[in-house]
Amino acid sequence: AQSVSSSRRCIVARACSLITTRARRILPANTSLLPAIIPYRGSWLDFEFDAKDLIYVRIDRKRKLPVTTLLYALEGANYLAQREQKIAEGGDVEGLDIRGMDQDEILSYFYEAVPFTRLGGEWARPFDPDAFRGLKLLSPLVDADTGEVVAEADAKLTARMVRKIAEKTRVVQVGRLDILGRFLAYDLVNENTGEIYGEAGEELTEDRLAALEEMGITELPLLSVDGSHGPWIRNTLAADKNSCRDEALIDIYRIMRPGEPPTKETAEAMFHGLFFDQGRYDLSAVGRVKMNMRLDVDAPDTLRVLRKEDI
Repeated sequence: AQSVSSSRRCIVARACSLITTRARRILPANTSLLPAIIPYRGSWLDFEFDAKDLIYVRIDRKRKLPVTTLLYALEGANYLAQREQKIAEGGDVEGLDIRGMDQDEILSYFYEAVPFTRLGGEWARPFDPDAFRGLKLLSPLVDADTGEVVAEADAKLTARMVRKIAEKTRVVQVGRLDILGRFLAYDLVNENTGEIYGEAGEELTEDRLAALEEMGITELPLLSVDGSHGPWIRNTLAADKNSCRDEALIDIYRIMRPGEPPTKETAEAMFHGLFFDQGRYDLSAVGRVKMNMRLDVDAPDTLRVLRKEDI
């Protein structure tokens, strides 16, 4: 497939009858990525960015949905683990309540969590050369162990600079400005009382950070957001009016079958039939091989429906 460069992302040509991407037209820089999954037989999936860098999906080119609605509808890791355990024990899985991906699972799939620790009134984090390379510092970068300033404020960290810092520095102090605007990686919960101090994906404002510090919070797991892993999924989650599998399935059903009253059962059956029913969906053997190559996954060419991992 050929790629066409843009200032923010790239448009990649989409081969027929399979997963890949194509440019239907030359788009502005902020709406340039159009990946899709096109099977030999069955429903299409088209993904796109909007002008606000939120990610949407269209099923069979119908009205777009936040891509996180589709992710909510997929079977969650906890349910799949419970299902595998039931099967291993020889139990019946038909009665299990299918639970979808939740916000924590979605965020942890697309982002790593970076631990920020409060030491002596200052916040510190592990020094990761990849995360700091190319950054312009908002405040001095200080070695948390020695107190030495290893880079001045306003410095733009080059590859050579971060490599030199990494040779002698493991943990660095960061200023409050380097924390503000970041997002919690998962829920902050008081294990004794069950009180939730902060929710996964929540943005840290000045007031919110101050409140957490007053509560005595000394550990903050924050999303690793950088140029390669931007806040697009997190921001789409925040904009999505759905928050669980049942809501997502109903929303998808209403778009695919407008005018028909949805129920949990009919929405579940319809969604399964879109991508996971061998009688209605077929990537083709060649399609599966191409998908494996494109996504760097290993699935047998006899598996012609989609998996959660593929999406």
